Amino acid sequence: MKWGDNARDFDTALAVWPNYRPLFGNWLMQELVEQGDKAPIWRDRRVPTENGHVRGDIYPDREAAMSAAASLNPMLHDALAGREMDGAKKISLQLKVAKNLQARQRLHEEEELMLAEARRRHANDPRPVSSSLVLPPESEPFRQELTEQLSDMPYLRVVMVGQPARRWRRSILYRSQNNVWSKPYTAGIRSAEVAMRARIANGFDSSADAHWGKTKAKIRQILLPRANQLLQLASVQRMLAEALANGQKVLVSNGIVFWYEEDGGIGWQVKHTTSTKESEGSTLWKEGTIRSINHGRLVILPYIKESGEHVRGHTRNGPNDGRAKPRHPDHYLDIPFSQLDGDLMIGLFGELPYE
Repeated sequence: MKWGDNARDFDTALAVWPNYRPLFGNWLMQELVEQGDKAPIWRDRRVPTENGHVRGDIYPDREAAMSAAASLNPMLHDALAGREMDGAKKISLQLKVAKNLQARQRLHEEEELMLAEARRRHANDPRPVSSSLVLPPESEPFRQELTEQLSDMPYLRVVMVGQPARRWRRSILYRSQNNVWSKPYTAGIRSAEVAMRARIANGFDSSADAHWGKTKAKIRQILLPRANQLLQLASVQRMLAEALANGQKVLVSNGIVFWYEEDGGIGWQVKHTTSTKESEGSTLWKEGTIRSINHGRLVILPYIKESGEHVRGHTRNGPNDGRAKPRHPDHYLDIPFSQLDGDLMIGLFGELPYE
């Protein structure tokens, strides 16, 4: 097929974000495409070849893919900003683009943190000797590769083996409860995704084949006590002291909130972000403030509706926490917040020891 033979080649791309394909071991760029009065959608990006044909916009590694996205997104942003169209519709479309990119970024950072924590939880686990692995004859060709993967992540119960460049030569191996590995099963897109998720899920004693959203919710709960331990780190204490000296009292990253509580002389404490049905998936309002009229442990960050309305953040308790202790009206707070880099939070978690 030649470029231009399909109507989709003339659609307007609003943003791009790379998507990892475990079965192929590469990154395929996805594009957010305008759909008229409907919401924009993500789809695989195609680009023209030098001879006028069509190919997928594929990258061999994450660095190359992210670099390409970082170069292309500002150009797409400027193209939309310079377009002649109804002002209200333009603002709404820009907010939808920002929301979609923000959601992809949050997802990436959260899963990177979870993967790093899964590895740390098992850093001191014994690594298997190749000869100790129990394999059926059909899986013998993969003994060395399986050993290498288990040396890196000894907790894995689902593993993909074989060469990424040869799609139909990739296989999935499963470990039983008595540590016996299965015969190889031909890997498909779905099973390759399960094997990829196992790198996180199995590290927290969860199934990689279960509902992914529920699995990650469970992992978030597991990580809560770890987040509270961050306040004991000298590096975090220095960071928070500098933030306070600069007038910053709320720092946010990967669902974790460092909150400075002046009332009662409490000082820095850890809270956690959550969402309401209305704020779920909305664009984060980076210049917004959080209005705190109680001592709730959860923070709903300020957000922007697709209509352009700015909604202040607030604090509250979880559904099973009871009513949050109210503040005296004289002590109501309106606090701006600052975002921390996701990689910084991964590094901070890495400083916490595991017993």
